[in-house]
Amino acid sequence: MTDLTGRVALITGAARGQGRAHAQRLSADGADVILIDVAGPLPDCVPYDSATPDDLEETTELVRANGRRAVAAVVDTRDHQGMCAAVDDAVTQLGRLDVIVANAGICVPAPWDQVAPRDFQDVVDINLVGTWNTVMSGAKHIVAGGRGGSIILIGSAAGITMEPFMIAYTASKHAVVGLARAFAAELGKHRIRVNSLHPGSVATPMGTGRMLDAMAQAAASNPSLRNGFGKQLLPDAVTMPEDVASAVAWLASDESRYVTATAMSVDVGATQG
Repeated sequence: MTDLTGRVALITGAARGQGRAHAQRLSADGADVILIDVAGPLPDCVPYDSATPDDLEETTELVRANGRRAVAAVVDTRDHQGMCAAVDDAVTQLGRLDVIVANAGICVPAPWDQVAPRDFQDVVDINLVGTWNTVMSGAKHIVAGGRGGSIILIGSAAGITMEPFMIAYTASKHAVVGLARAFAAELGKHRIRVNSLHPGSVATPMGTGRMLDAMAQAAASNPSLRNGFGKQLLPDAVTMPEDVASAVAWLASDESRYVTATAMSVDVGATQG
């Protein structure tokens, strides 16, 4: 376990999946947490179920079961003013902010010529603009604390290489790499490290059920690309949210104190295959 005793972490997309795993791990390591999630309908183009307020409440209770404080808010990360207001309020309650985990994101698989303009805009707005809003709402509090900190932007293996049938997702996750590096360049003087973290396929609602059906349907449009999805180098490995959370905890802690502007992969080698 890493030591995050006394620190406060902001996590978006916290209601379930990877966001919940990050909240559980960071709180188990001693951090209080600010939990943000839209906890409501996602754009119609998203082929998996939305998180609910009950999901967010369950994450909150799991954090409290670790003996840590949690402040939860239902906010769409695309809402800059809403994000700033929620984070300002939570920091007032918890007294500080040290870590940001910009985790919220969506994926909409479809062949290139079946991506509607609205769908492309929704993916970019949530995955890129929402990530920017998250950093902007929280970084000022880390700077004001004067203790330094860590900002972790959750990307994807698709942001290191590419995934067919995911043009908007791939573009937005590549942009997350640049966003992390650009923030790292400017925030380093405040001893704030900024890195991007890139999971491969993870066992979450985004990677199961109707999402897999949608991916298979998209692949049927171009059989030559069916094998274009990343190939893992560790056989029979199923990446769980807790595996990604372990990397988040390391990046959040002082154990990675000299790691910044780095794109770190947790993808069983998929981007190298």
